[in-house]
Amino acid sequence: MIELKNLSKTYPNGVTALNDINITINDGEIFGIIGLSGAGKSTLIRCINYLEKPTSGDVIIDGQNLGELSKKELLKTRQNIGMIFQGFNLLSQRNVIGNICYPLEIAGVKKVDAIKRAEELLELVGLTDKAKAYPSQLSGGQKQRVAIARALAAKTSYLLCDEATSALDPDTTSSILELMRKINKTLGVTIVVITHEMKVIDKICDRVAVLDQSTVAEIGNVRDVFTTPKSAIAKKLVLPEAKAVEEITGGKKIRIVFNGENSFKPVIANLVLECGVPVNILHADTKDIDGKAFGQILLGLPDDDRSAERIRAYLNSNEISYSEI
Repeated sequence: MIELKNLSKTYPNGVTALNDINITINDGEIFGIIGLSGAGKSTLIRCINYLEKPTSGDVIIDGQNLGELSKKELLKTRQNIGMIFQGFNLLSQRNVIGNICYPLEIAGVKKVDAIKRAEELLELVGLTDKAKAYPSQLSGGQKQRVAIARALAAKTSYLLCDEATSALDPDTTSSILELMRKINKTLGVTIVVITHEMKVIDKICDRVAVLDQSTVAEIGNVRDVFTTPKSAIAKKLVLPEAKAVEEITGGKKIRIVFNGENSFKPVIANLVLECGVPVNILHADTKDIDGKAFGQILLGLPDDDRSAERIRAYLNSNEISYSEI
């Protein structure tokens, strides 16, 4: 378990990157931390493994307060916390096996055991045929898979991911996220994902903390934050495209939220038929996951108050989640 208590970080130049952060990350979950650039995400994840020392507050991992450990004890604890980055950070002069073995060499693991562990991880990440290849011969997705294998080499319990998919194309991003989910399920590794993309959080995370201006603006289950965001920053991250629609169109709007209803239920068509009111679809972002609908649709309400009220009544009677904008 990772516990962040009253965590703050102010740099020597007076810039406050984190202010009184309180988050608990449970064992075995995939926890997302999202926010716009400058919100403090990268500083926060570096404080978790004490690459950045907090100005105040506590980082407690498995009951150990990192701030109370000696340098030797801290280095030992860090072996249990893997980390991957947007830029991969592979050693160009080493081949794939050599990159994965590197942290094991530092830990004093015998060469034969290190190679065996590296080969096991290559199979896990799907790169058994790239063992002798060098980073310059790999695609971006392959480099990140090697970086993940290296981060797990010491049989780590925690994997910290700092914008790990930001440099990848959508298809490659999807495959890397699926790999993370596989690692979480098969190895029980607790994963912390830092990102500015809600779609990454939505795809693999169990819970999410939304950072805004160095503080936690909102925290909760991904489904709850996605369907009913409470903070202004969460609303902006969940529905960024619709914001532009709001700015160029007048009138009242309703945001209908799909949080797991059957995807084949014709919600909008039934609304129009039962209410006898045409509606404009201003924005739609929905997806079908295992036969269930997740996402949202932004509708423009008619100017006629009676017609608008019929729409509200229909949504309420059918227990369809919505919010007015």
